[in-house]
Amino acid sequence: MLPDVSQKKHYVREKFSRVTRRYDLVNTLGSLGLDHFWRWRTVRELKRYPGPILDLCAGTLTLTQEIVRQRPRMVMALDLTYEMLSFGAHRLKRHPACPFIFCIQGDAERLPFRDASFYAATVAFGIRNLAHLEEGLREVWRVLKPGGKFVILEFSRPRNPLFAPVYRVYLSKFMPFLGGKLTGDREAYEYLARSIAAFLPPQGVERLLKATGFEGVYSFPLTLGVVTVYAAFKPRRAR
Repeated sequence: MLPDVSQKKHYVREKFSRVTRRYDLVNTLGSLGLDHFWRWRTVRELKRYPGPILDLCAGTLTLTQEIVRQRPRMVMALDLTYEMLSFGAHRLKRHPACPFIFCIQGDAERLPFRDASFYAATVAFGIRNLAHLEEGLREVWRVLKPGGKFVILEFSRPRNPLFAPVYRVYLSKFMPFLGGKLTGDREAYEYLARSIAAFLPPQGVERLLKATGFEGVYSFPLTLGVVTVYAAFKPRRAR
């Protein structure tokens, strides 16, 4: 069972704070290293956009780091969980990307930024964890400059009739086993499987983006639909 909406922020923050130190390792092992490709392909969607860029639900700053690696520019990384940001910042303390990255603990549903502050925004594996997804999307729309681009990387449910049942078993059985062994919190990875199963299909995410006011919305699957990349634009005429 998923946490109640009223408890979701606290639940997500508590779970991520407990798995912080082994979070990236579990992601890499659990995805067979494909998480690096997924982030690279996501950031390629932003190649022509200068900073500042907003990276929401930034966690341990892996996507943030990739944004700067592909093109040095200022990135504001925001996450609800202090432990995740702190761990990522410490990891990158001596990294060439460090001078370009600024971290802030905050709520993606109540962004502490002025209207039209960013040329682009990203979120990797984060929108599924928002308690109020519509509010989060409206906040991204608000802080983007007119013509700004929003790119999302999120888990999705494969549709291939041969692969889908295998993936469901992998996600519901193997990932909790692996995550539990490495982090000591099996429940966090059981939540992962449940939240993916309950999340909107790609068509539903696209509809929400359009309803928020974004235009030029498109998406494409990666790795047989294990993840989906979404992109959308704030209209140039918007204020």
